[in-house]
Amino acid sequence: MSLEVVYTIEDLRFRIARKRAAGATIGLVPTMGALHSGHLSLMERARDENDSVIVSIFVNPAQFNQEEDYNRYPRSLETDVELCETVGVAIVFAPSAAEMYPEEAYTSVEVSTITEGLCGAFRPGHFTGVATVVMKLLQIVQPDRVYFGEKDAQQLAMIERLVRDLNVPVKVVAVPTVRDEDGVALSSRNQLLSKPDRAKAPVVYRALRAAVAVAASGVTDVEAMKAAAAAVLAREPSVRVEYLEVVDPATMQPVEKVDQPVRIAIAAWLGGIRLIDNLLATPRR
Repeated sequence: MSLEVVYTIEDLRFRIARKRAAGATIGLVPTMGALHSGHLSLMERARDENDSVIVSIFVNPAQFNQEEDYNRYPRSLETDVELCETVGVAIVFAPSAAEMYPEEAYTSVEVSTITEGLCGAFRPGHFTGVATVVMKLLQIVQPDRVYFGEKDAQQLAMIERLVRDLNVPVKVVAVPTVRDEDGVALSSRNQLLSKPDRAKAPVVYRALRAAVAVAASGVTDVEAMKAAAAAVLAREPSVRVEYLEVVDPATMQPVEKVDQPVRIAIAAWLGGIRLIDNLLATPRR
């Protein structure tokens, strides 16, 4: 069966109902488009674990802090659909903003604690926008499984908590970060980088690896880990660090001592483009 592209909630629900009636399991991959190999890894995992895969492509205005950022976010629906077809996606759901938000909303979803630091501290309202649109998609599709990448670790932790707290009957599947050969985490925003800035981008991954190496050596001091990462970042003066933190993977709150697995998270700016990345570090026993 060839891929179907649908634009309305009513049409999507109709098509899903037919699949459910035939006994199919459904995997959902929520995206904002501008698809790349990282998204493909989510789709492939979903394809392997479900009878039908639905990919949503929706640039969600509710999660952008600045209209300029929303307007310049890359959009490539035709190319995205072609990419989805190569991995056996059944349905692409590509609604308009008016379809998803037909009137002023009086309801939103907010997850506390997990969203308060890291990106949440610099992007007020962002995670409320993400949590709300994900909850809407889960309600619309009602999938058996939903797939998110570990690159957006704070988002992933938030969704896992949302699903647990609200008893949403879906399994959240975390998929490892996909990287370019130089270690840069794949992101739709990477295509906005100038060539010189793209050449500098691997410094973020190198900084994360430096912090991981400190933990692996048996050092439990958080400041030592952060200092190792900061020293690497300092070698690229044009990189502006927004945050560099060592956090608990479940709560995304800063830790004082590395006596259990932790996540090192970095947000940095290169030429006006914001990059985020993270790595899990396990202390030596």
